[in-house]
Amino acid sequence: MPVTCIVSAKSCGVTTAALALTLASTRSSLLAECDPAGGTIRAGLLHGQVSAGYGLYHLAAADRVGPVELANAFASHLWPLDGTTGHRKVLPGLTDPAQAAALSRTWPALADVLHVMAESAGHDVFVDAGRLALESGHLHPTLTPAPLLHRADLVLLAVRGTEQGLTLARHLMRPLRAELDEHGSGSDALGLLLIEDGPFRSHQVAEALEAPVLASLPWDPETAAYLTTGGKPPRGFARSPLLRYARTATEQFEALASRRHIQQHYPSAPAHPQLAGLLDRLAQRGGGRG
Repeated sequence: MPVTCIVSAKSCGVTTAALALTLASTRSSLLAECDPAGGTIRAGLLHGQVSAGYGLYHLAAADRVGPVELANAFASHLWPLDGTTGHRKVLPGLTDPAQAAALSRTWPALADVLHVMAESAGHDVFVDAGRLALESGHLHPTLTPAPLLHRADLVLLAVRGTEQGLTLARHLMRPLRAELDEHGSGSDALGLLLIEDGPFRSHQVAEALEAPVLASLPWDPETAAYLTTGGKPPRGFARSPLLRYARTATEQFEALASRRHIQQHYPSAPAHPQLAGLLDRLAQRGGGRG
């Protein structure tokens, strides 16, 4: 299964889109909320159920000890999005942007963990990487989780179909392509996730940004509001337009990532054996807490 990173030029519904994809997947799925500017799921969809004692920030200390300790910490800091079944999980994000600096050396190790969850444990893995920040034409080392983008099977730039959305996204395309060519698996990992809020259609967005639209998600305010603020799910939530389109998108991403692996003729990077075993056991018992 793929590791898919979702980013934006500005607030374009990255977290809402990532939640929709995670909840809509027909496979076990995981959302890592890795926005250095801070997470919103804890106070939003999870409605304050998760204290600051859980989440991404606590992985930094474990990583300084070793990969097995990081895997244990990762497993203990996941939270179920689907009650007690544990098939859909979230790693809650930072509670304070000041915490981001502590994770700069942990991002590469976390990328290893996420790929084990995708490749060995069979999860659809989505990474909410937040708003991209550039420094001298490159991804900012603190304000962007660059190693997660470098290692991702797919990198999706979320963009709204508006003039403003296209203008904001346009200046990121060249440096993002260069970054993935130089440090990632290639610029062909980059595509667009169109949020259908505005007059521009998929083919127009693709032409304007000179990149393929890999999936489109409909403008569905009621479902998006629930994913943003939590509370009682709207009637017919699982059959809502947003989740139906998101379900189709997850299948498209899996097919695209598989095709890239075949075309590039490279095997997956070998995982740390203890790490793989631990996370396999996590997947088998459902993980998280209910």
